[in-house]
Amino acid sequence: MNNWLPKSALCFKSYTKRMFVSDLLAGITVGLVALPLAMAFAIASGVPPQTGLYCAIVAGFAISALGGSSTQIGGPTGAFVVVVFGIVAKHGVDGLFMCTLMAGVILLILGATGLGTAVKFIPRPVVVGFTNGIAVIIASTQIKDFFGLKIDKVPGEFAARILTYVHNFSSFSPLETTLAVGALVVIILFMIFVKRVPGYIVALFVGTAAVVVFKLPVETIGTRFGGIPSGFPKLMIPHFRVDLLRPLISPAITVAMLGAIESLMSAVVSDRMSGDKHNPNVELVGQGVANILSPLFGGLPATGAIARTATNIRSGAKTPVAGIIHALTLLAIILFAAPLARFIPLSVLAAILLVVSYNMGEWREIPELFKQSRFEIVAWLVTFLLTVFADLTVAVEAGMILAVLVFIRKVTQTTTVSEATTEYIREGHVHILQHKEIPAYVSIFRIHGPFLFGATDKIDAIVNRLPDLPPIIILRLRNMTAIDSTGLQALENFADRVHESGRQLILCGAREQPAMRMHEAEFHEHVGEENICGSVAEALDRAKSMYPEASKQRPAGVTWGRRSTDVSPSTPALAVATSSTSGPEK
Repeated sequence: MNNWLPKSALCFKSYTKRMFVSDLLAGITVGLVALPLAMAFAIASGVPPQTGLYCAIVAGFAISALGGSSTQIGGPTGAFVVVVFGIVAKHGVDGLFMCTLMAGVILLILGATGLGTAVKFIPRPVVVGFTNGIAVIIASTQIKDFFGLKIDKVPGEFAARILTYVHNFSSFSPLETTLAVGALVVIILFMIFVKRVPGYIVALFVGTAAVVVFKLPVETIGTRFGGIPSGFPKLMIPHFRVDLLRPLISPAITVAMLGAIESLMSAVVSDRMSGDKHNPNVELVGQGVANILSPLFGGLPATGAIARTATNIRSGAKTPVAGIIHALTLLAIILFAAPLARFIPLSVLAAILLVVSYNMGEWREIPELFKQSRFEIVAWLVTFLLTVFADLTVAVEAGMILAVLVFIRKVTQTTTVSEATTEYIREGHVHILQHKEIPAYVSIFRIHGPFLFGATDKIDAIVNRLPDLPPIIILRLRNMTAIDSTGLQALENFADRVHESGRQLILCGAREQPAMRMHEAEFHEHVGEENICGSVAEALDRAKSMYPEASKQRPAGVTWGRRSTDVSPSTPALAVATSSTSGPEK
């Protein structure tokens, strides 16, 4: 039964006053951080700023109360800006609310049926491609407000938008540009030198104070939207239009998929920072309920927010109570301080969104992708270009088709026909495990079959056992027939986790395709060139030479030599080798 309980219900079994104080401080902090972001995402999406705030309050509360992550913060994010802007432009606000409701139902079904893990079948190049594209589009939509350009209507298409900026750049406002640049500098300086204080909050309050004190003639939330209404978000049943059901199916699937990807990625970040373990299906159920409730109160689509989740944890959050307090903090702001919001300058919000778009872009992934096969590079590039110049829904569909074709090609390349010659048998002796003694300070795991997107989570079978494993782990790749960029990233993360635990990792026996991909990706930087061996015999010799030093790094309370022949049936791609290995191993 506990498998379907939200983390908020589980945390109260051992909740303390000290934990509440930590959650209270973290919740207030992340609530203040969410204030400018929620308004900025709404404005960038083509809707009034209160729409983003209502989403952060209603959906943020639901995600923390009903989700499967202890420290996840939910609300509007940059991932939705592009698709929301398109839906509003084509179908109006009623179309947006209908689409969000439909996406919420899809997420609810994914979580309730246990299909939430299906998002792992979206390969890394496609995810990076549309994330890069979304970041570029968000940044492009903020140029008008950043420079205070006098443009009546900004085109929805990227190329036309840029041309409009170029033709009208002479109308820029020196005052608004100075305010935006100042906000940008403040945010960057705080990110570098005062990391514990969110620069977004400082930039927002300093910029707003400057407008009020010096009565600066700049465009604000008040001049464009008339301010933000005070009071509780009101229940508003969207106008249901049957004629929009069919055209909204594709955008609703896109919103649901983006919500699932973002929330589960954010939950993984939360796990790594907090040491917790999220429940993906319960998390998607919570996300589904949140996206059903949000439009009923006039809110945007919602998902897990990686940056706000990280801020939450760094601020001391222990349980979902922090996320609930974050939502209540925003509610208190619109109840008691909404009139002050009309002074917030749009140029400052534009500066904040430029930083957000840069941070969400995952630009560091691009050099790594260029080390992969040309097919994966093409999948990334097509997804990126279609996201920017066409439509996010089309981009994801095209990226997935390309990914499937790449997957089929990689799998078919692993099929070989060869003769078992005397030389082949002789050369195989160094790879087999029979007649080799595996010392107590070593555990050997092996991967069988292609290690491609969709299968990479099976490496968790080792990660979950790390506290009980000896100081040296050998990962045998003799039977791993192929690897892609998603698999490489999983191995890199695994290597880092092993080293963080105070253990050493040796890889051995990689075949031609995996060996080539690992070399191109400079995988040796994660384990050391000397720890990538040609065979299991060579790996055992390397372990023998490493043991005296590795044994000194033994974590407290761990006894080396605990061996197990147990392998979970849910992870068929992984097996553990022990000193009692039986049966032929090649």
